[in-house]
Amino acid sequence: MSTKTIMPKSTILETALFNLEQVAGRLGVDSQFMEKLSEPKEVINISANPLLPSGRKLSFKAFIVRHNDAMGPAKGGIRMNHNVTAEDITGLAMEMTWKTSLIGVPFGGGKSGICVDAASLSAADKEAVLRSFTRAARRHIGPEIYIPAPDMGTNEIDMGHIRDCIAYSSGTSITDGCFVTGKPVILGGIVGRREATGKGVVYSILAACKNLGIDIANARVAVQGFGNVGSVAAFEIARCGAKVVAISDIEGGLLNTNGIDMAKLAAHISQTGSMRDFREAETVDNNSVLTCDCEILIPAASQSQITKKNADGIKAKIIAEGANAPTMPEADEILNLAGKCVIPDILCNAGGVFVSYLEYTQETQREQMTLSQVESRLKERMDTKFAEVLNYAQIKMLNLRQAAMDKAVSRVVDALEARGFLP
Repeated sequence: MSTKTIMPKSTILETALFNLEQVAGRLGVDSQFMEKLSEPKEVINISANPLLPSGRKLSFKAFIVRHNDAMGPAKGGIRMNHNVTAEDITGLAMEMTWKTSLIGVPFGGGKSGICVDAASLSAADKEAVLRSFTRAARRHIGPEIYIPAPDMGTNEIDMGHIRDCIAYSSGTSITDGCFVTGKPVILGGIVGRREATGKGVVYSILAACKNLGIDIANARVAVQGFGNVGSVAAFEIARCGAKVVAISDIEGGLLNTNGIDMAKLAAHISQTGSMRDFREAETVDNNSVLTCDCEILIPAASQSQITKKNADGIKAKIIAEGANAPTMPEADEILNLAGKCVIPDILCNAGGVFVSYLEYTQETQREQMTLSQVESRLKERMDTKFAEVLNYAQIKMLNLRQAAMDKAVSRVVDALEARGFLP
């Protein structure tokens, strides 16, 4: 079914709502369900005023959003950035609803935001901020309510502090069930969680290459963003034989048409703490990384990076969305008309939440999985879901984003209908 195209602005929430409206038009979603899906179920606003170990007095705002829990407790990471807004967190929580539905785990969508510049804090001060947030948010975090995880600005160490804070407040050595995922393995985390999102991105790329007849060993790859997702994806795809020709981080980009030696780059970053002054590649700007000559582009930095201004210049045949909402709807239309294969974020980067589910079940059952078990289950799930989305897209004559959204939203609607409408 065709729908009227009304292009949104550049916020995550507006993009998420635009994509939902397109699905509603194609599937004929009833207005009563749209009312439930368009608005978050719960938005928590938190104010905290901790005294940090450094002696600094800090006042900050934080948000927790549970978008939908028809499929299970809300799942989603904690984003820590001084620019984060409640609107951003709401959009990301909505994206998590579709992601958990599509990848087939019994969770709904949630997200948290802490309005603090993580990079400006010492390790001790950051711990104090996370513990202050956890104490304030304690009523809203739980195995059957909302289970946080790392996101931009947070990591596994932070998740360990959150778990410890909750256990301490309960007077127990450990939490009764899984309150947070992405923890250090020694504190009940799961092996392979940190690499899961990046590896899932690569598994999706390999499946797309197989469908398009692209030999990964002869493929050139550009990676925008060298954080947890981008760095893992870059190393993993290089191990598959691909040539990583361009990489960027927050400070700028590198380009080498003959391929960047990932081991040497890693050593350089380890020694200097930055990509700058890496002698075996040319220094370029971020847009040059997005538009360089390559077969595969992995936008793994942040939202709204591919716009109508640069979409025409993208030469990659496959755009694998490692970040959440990196492609604006206007750009999406340009890429689709150009015959590009865009692997949508709710499929491409869903490896992280799938392995979070494995961590959730592992901690609930007091079991331990091996790395080979985790990676085997991750690859199987990513391959299966890519095949399902591709098959649906071919039958319905849709692109992958449309197909993924149709499948994700229809499952949530089915769950809402099955639950009924009475309290």
